[in-house]
Amino acid sequence: MDRPTHFIPFSTPVEGIALPEKFTFPFFYEPHALSRIAAKELQAYLTHQTDFDHNFGLNENKSGAVIGKMFGVLVVQTSSGDLGQLWAFSGKLADQNHWPKFVPTVYDMLTEKGYFKKEELVLNALNEKIAQKETSPEGLEAQANASLLINQASKAIADYKKMQKQNKQRRADFRTNNPTLSEEVVQQLIQESQLENIRLRHLQLEWKAKIATAQATFHRWEQEIEALKEERRQRSAQLQNQLFSEYAFLNRYGVTKNLLDLFEGNPPAGAGECAAPKLLHYAFQQQLTPLAMAEFWWGQSPKSEIRKHQQFYPACTGKCAPILSHMLEGIPLEDNPFLVNEGQTKTLEIIYEDAYLMVINKPESLLSTPGKNISDSVYTRIKAKYPEATGPLLVHRLDQATSGLLLIAKTQEIHKKLQYQFISRKIEKKYIAVLEGVPQNSEGTIDLPLRVDLDNRPYQIVCETYGKPATTYWKILQKDEKNVVVELQPVTGRTHQLRVHAAHPGGLNCPIKGDDLYGTKADRLFLHAFEISFWHPIHKCGITVKSEPDFFNI
Repeated sequence: MDRPTHFIPFSTPVEGIALPEKFTFPFFYEPHALSRIAAKELQAYLTHQTDFDHNFGLNENKSGAVIGKMFGVLVVQTSSGDLGQLWAFSGKLADQNHWPKFVPTVYDMLTEKGYFKKEELVLNALNEKIAQKETSPEGLEAQANASLLINQASKAIADYKKMQKQNKQRRADFRTNNPTLSEEVVQQLIQESQLENIRLRHLQLEWKAKIATAQATFHRWEQEIEALKEERRQRSAQLQNQLFSEYAFLNRYGVTKNLLDLFEGNPPAGAGECAAPKLLHYAFQQQLTPLAMAEFWWGQSPKSEIRKHQQFYPACTGKCAPILSHMLEGIPLEDNPFLVNEGQTKTLEIIYEDAYLMVINKPESLLSTPGKNISDSVYTRIKAKYPEATGPLLVHRLDQATSGLLLIAKTQEIHKKLQYQFISRKIEKKYIAVLEGVPQNSEGTIDLPLRVDLDNRPYQIVCETYGKPATTYWKILQKDEKNVVVELQPVTGRTHQLRVHAAHPGGLNCPIKGDDLYGTKADRLFLHAFEISFWHPIHKCGITVKSEPDFFNI
């Protein structure tokens, strides 16, 4: 049987490597040895290839916009037992969907004679019509004429009313100075006032008619533009639905589901364009058995996200979870680590306690509050230990991977008072972290606004437009040949703030050691909340509690 076009045999000897027993769990994984070899071979190709011209930001002399790219590898086996690999990229590469060594996109909307391109021409023509109509001299003149008439009418009526007021005052003064006026003169004065009112009414009606005529012309122009825009909206919606309905993904059983079905009618932008769906779809099309996969970033990091060159990353949840859950149906997967309670054997250490509150030392890998799949947490343990305690108990939280001090209130009233201190930033927290890399300075302040990545929760991204302000003070405590240890003091308390501020190029550009989200996975995340200072709401005194991390002596 001939091998599929995009099937690439390993150039590295792999005969002694055992095949994976289960397929990669795509949302949290350690790449299999075969996936690592496939990734190295793809990276070697990217380093030396001349097939396409794309600026990944790795060469300062390269021209063009810098666009880093996510690439994926899929280890596959043919029906005859041949082992090989497939390559894919997310989105477009060098402004194209197809390159010879990479599997094709699931649905190619850029085909010159395809439905998308034809409709794109229609939409472009509509855009041109709208632009021409919006800037047409006749329409702009009608708009200006309507505005001019409104201003002229306002001035003319105001001037007339001013004259009318002056005449009214003149008649009143005349009556005052001539108390013995005849009835005939009085009637003349009354008639004069009545005629002025009639003239005012006529003047208002005249201007109203002129304005109505001008506005009718202007409104016809507006309606023509709106009709074109409505046609564009309808055609765009129809095109989108057509694309979503034709964008269908295979699974091992040959069953296809399109984006509309998978996302219940509301797919996010870019859904289906990631590397993983492309790889699996092609494998199923060609009757190849998928064994393992991995995705890595190649090039310079985007400004908002944190992406390290050659670093492996899991599939995104927002765009890929519904698609991959369908495509991987019936395929045995590695265990989902999100269902494993790694903190089950860890114990809580009480550092400070009185009748009103307590400070505990949370071990790494234990949740602060119950999760979606795991209920064991600091909250559930404290609630079990103090069943009479009221309120939310935890005054703040720590990431599951972060160890350190947590402040707990035993009553609703104390919780409210301590929460106020957090909101007003009167509580100080300090962290110890070990970094991957060496910061350029020895201390400083990081200001990078953060928001959640809506397509890839729980990742946070830097966003100047919608991000919430986030500030961190930092300084180096120790530096040697192996590690850099820093003290981090967050002024704000955003989700993943310290992790993003450490890893982002606009921050320290040095991920915290063991950060499986923004850096490189290790035995643990080397981040520990070692000091907290607050005002005791009952004892009316300041309290500072410290706890050394097990990986560094303060």
